[in-house]
Amino acid sequence: MLSLRLARGAHPLVHLRRLLVAGAASGAGFLLLCALGHAVAHPGAAGESLVRLLWCAVPLAAVVYFAVAVARNDPATRPRDGMDAVGFGPVRLSVLAAASTAISCGVGSVVALLAYLELRGDLGGTPLSGTAAGLLDGHAALPWAGALTLLGLLPVLAAGACVIVLRPRRERASGAAARAPETDSADAPAPAAARAPRPGHAGLPWGIAVLACGLALEAYVGHAPAPAPDHLLALPGQEDGASPGLLAGWLLASFGLVLAGPGLIHWCGALLAAGRPGAVRLLAGRILQDAAVRLGRPLGVLCAVAAGALAAVELYGPEWEHTGPHPFGPLTGLGAAIVMACVTATAITAALDTRVSRSGTHDALLRLGVPASVMRGAVAVRSGALLALLAPLTWLIAELTTLPLTRS
Repeated sequence: MLSLRLARGAHPLVHLRRLLVAGAASGAGFLLLCALGHAVAHPGAAGESLVRLLWCAVPLAAVVYFAVAVARNDPATRPRDGMDAVGFGPVRLSVLAAASTAISCGVGSVVALLAYLELRGDLGGTPLSGTAAGLLDGHAALPWAGALTLLGLLPVLAAGACVIVLRPRRERASGAAARAPETDSADAPAPAAARAPRPGHAGLPWGIAVLACGLALEAYVGHAPAPAPDHLLALPGQEDGASPGLLAGWLLASFGLVLAGPGLIHWCGALLAAGRPGAVRLLAGRILQDAAVRLGRPLGVLCAVAAGALAAVELYGPEWEHTGPHPFGPLTGLGAAIVMACVTATAITAALDTRVSRSGTHDALLRLGVPASVMRGAVAVRSGALLALLAPLTWLIAELTTLPLTRS
């Protein structure tokens, strides 16, 4: 009942986010059902079916990542005054967020099942019935136990991730400060646990190191030419399938870019505010530095996915022929669209969260007489600075990724 009342009183933007989660979950569930249908219709091609199922893990992870970001920024699951008195503390609120996320993903899974059955021709009664029976292997019976198991995987993973990410954390710093003995000296050093948390740009060296290790691993294992388009999801470095070393290098490079994201945004803001900045440039730089932790990881994930997409186009693009086979079919395009949409929506959600978090500062500046044009100018300068930083960096990472793989 409480969850229903909170949902009814939520902002329309919150409902839109939940609908987007349900839509992304329906796309991921549809891909899982397609992989299951291919496995049932082609029992002799177990390796190919396994590869299709494994590649469904990428959009599945993207949907879980987006669902957790939406649950974290949901106003209904944030601590409120008086909620502890009625038995809804931080732990119960995290469980409530997990339940709401599971419901959204469950609705998307049901929509995916209905759409899959309709396109296969199992339901009938509409003009779309059976239009994709050949692509979806409509001649083979669908095992309901396997279908329901795969469709229930996403709600369970999303709810578990919400519980883990949104669980209440003990304030070690305040506890250590309360237990620290009082001293008369004002110069006494503070306990290590009571010191200020590490800034977001502290992970920049580690991110650069991990990124360099990933690129070095790719350069070491990638000595084969671009894959032939008739091989299912083949990658350079191995003739019959995906190279484990190359995949590990890509994952390392992506993780390094995500880890370095907050530091890159922090130093971008520091450069904007360097020298003798004007009001617009100073405000833009300070806001970027303050929002580096919130924006850094989502933008890092977005850049990693964009770099992977550019690298895939660079590798597979020259091999395409208008009359020949294509490595990217409609289902692969659907998976890529789900991943890109989820990471983009997560970055937009993080940007809106940072805007809400500094609403008090925005109102205070307006009360002090700062013109609205200065605020709009700061937004334009921030957007231009991030675009000027991240777009060339994404292109550079993609080129460095494909350079050892496309060389003769």
